[in-house]
Order: sequence, then C-alpha cells, then structure tokens
Amino acid sequence: PAKKKDIRDYNDADMARLLEQWEKDDDIEEGDLPEHKRPPAPIDFSKIDPGKPESILKLTKKGKTLMMFVTVSGNPTEKETEEITSLWQGSLFNANYDVQRFIVGSNRAIFMLRDGGYAWEIKDFLINQERCADVTLEGQVYPGKGAGESEKVKNKTKPEKTKKKKDVDKKSNSVKEDNRATKQREEL
Repeated sequence: PAKKKDIRDYNDADMARLLEQWEKDDDIEEGDLPEHKRPPAPIDFSKIDPGKPESILKLTKKGKTLMMFVTVSGNPTEKETEEITSLWQGSLFNANYDVQRFIVGSNRAIFMLRDGGYAWEIKDFLINQERCADVTLEGQVYPGKGAGESEKVKNKTKPEKTKKKKDVDKKSNSVKEDNRATKQREEL
C-alpha cells in the first residue's frame, strides 16, 4: 500500500501522477479533443458534383483547420498590408466567418480558418476585392481583381512545385551515374 503523503510535500512527479489519475477517469467530449484525434465527419456523397472537384475538397476539409495565402496587389508596405487584410478580416467576421490573419511579408498574409468547408466561399470574397492580387488555396492560385492581366490565368498551379520535382529527378540521375561502386560492379 502506498504511503499517504501530505499535499504540501508533493513534487512535480507526484503532481503529474495525480493529474494522470484524474484524466484516466475523465470522459473527454469529442469537441474538446485535438483535431487529429477527432473522428472525421461523414461525407455525404450525394452532395458531390462530379463536374466540380472543389465540391469534393469542400466536404473533405469540413471541420478541419485550413490555411490560405493572400497576396495584396501593388507594392504595399507591411503596414498597408496589415490595414487592408484587417479590413478583409473584419468583413469576414461580420459575415460570421471565424478567420485568423497572420502577416508573412510586405504583401502576403495567411488566413487561417477553423472550418475548411468555408474556404471556397471566403476565397470567392477575397478575389473580388480591388487590392487582392491572388489567393492560394490547396495548391491552386486564384487571381484576384487586383492582379495584372498577365497573371489572370484561371487556376494556375504553382510552377515551383513542378520545377522542384524536375530538379530532384536530375539530381537522382546524376547520383546514379556518379556512383563509383556501381561502375566497379559493372566492370567486374
């Protein structure tokens, strides 16, 4: 039997053990669980339009945290970007969208959504703003009203991703050719 210890004599290890005992018997509600431990929401396949791949993404991102990048057009300072995106965030808040905003550059911001199911509605709002150059959502770049004519290519994929893949393929081929152990094995 464990010897009873006065609560005033508890050290950090004793407190941690006590907390574990309390949590072991606790029933944690599903909403209080961290996002990665929550069961995924059931998907209603009757709402999926096969002609629109975005409808599938909307349903799979429902209830999950999602981030989108927003670029402000022109050449704004970080303070101007802060003011413009603050106005957009306020408008979204007034429309009952829970959005957090983080400035990541002089003309870029991240909008973090608690429920990714609303991301495409928010994207539609943002690209209709005069100072929005583009919105990047799930790897797709959507040009905004503030984009230049050369940038207005609908749903262009980021070119950096394909470029990186080509560079990796080139590097892996050159490594195979330069491997001396392989050349010696072939000569033997």
